[in-house]
Amino acid sequence: MRKILAYPLSVLYYIVFGMTLVFFHPIQWFCFNVFGYQAFKKTVDALQFCIMRCLNLLGTRISWDNPYEISTDKPLLIVSNHQSMYDISPIMWYLRKHHVKFVSKQELGKGIPSVSYNLRHGGSVLIDRKNPRQSLPAMIKFGEYLEATNRAGVIFPEGTRSKDGYPKPFKTRGLEILMKKTPSALIVPITVNNSWKMLRYGKFPMGIGNHIKFTVHKPLEIANFTDKQALLATVEKTITDAIRVN
Repeated sequence: MRKILAYPLSVLYYIVFGMTLVFFHPIQWFCFNVFGYQAFKKTVDALQFCIMRCLNLLGTRISWDNPYEISTDKPLLIVSNHQSMYDISPIMWYLRKHHVKFVSKQELGKGIPSVSYNLRHGGSVLIDRKNPRQSLPAMIKFGEYLEATNRAGVIFPEGTRSKDGYPKPFKTRGLEILMKKTPSALIVPITVNNSWKMLRYGKFPMGIGNHIKFTVHKPLEIANFTDKQALLATVEKTITDAIRVN
């Protein structure tokens, strides 16, 4: 019965979601080219809020557990497990005061209204995961950008999403580069639960009635750790120990 109900709700969701992306695309372009970054960012924030409201059409709830006051005076490296594209908008909206940017695969930099434009112009980095000659300099530049602006970079070290919720081993090369280039940063580990259930049937129909949960763990100052490999291991264990698959 649940899957049967998912079909009409998914049709409604995709229509409204597509209209939202198309609606915000020219607004982003106008704000960026006429008023500059700050106005552009406000439209990006509004887009993320609207995307989350689209998810409500599927009976999706989103909640955060964050007992920490995270400084806006330092760059952040937000490290998270990755379960679906539905991890992204909640992170961007909830942490919007930190000017969240992403390490993203280059394929997402074109062809998707609003999303591709933001990735290309909003400060995120697009990398070719199969081409170290492109990706390594891009990551170095991205780390320097975060250090200079005190903004937040999100990286999913698994490299690809987990389709069943169980975490994949972290690939830490990109994070190591960012840590080296953002010595004053805080690492903020985040655990995502239940996002994978949005795609439990594939892309159609969508999963319905899910409760996506985000847990923010204690921020860690990179400067306080001389053994960076131990820091990376701590971050991975912290994130994966809080994953609940059921």
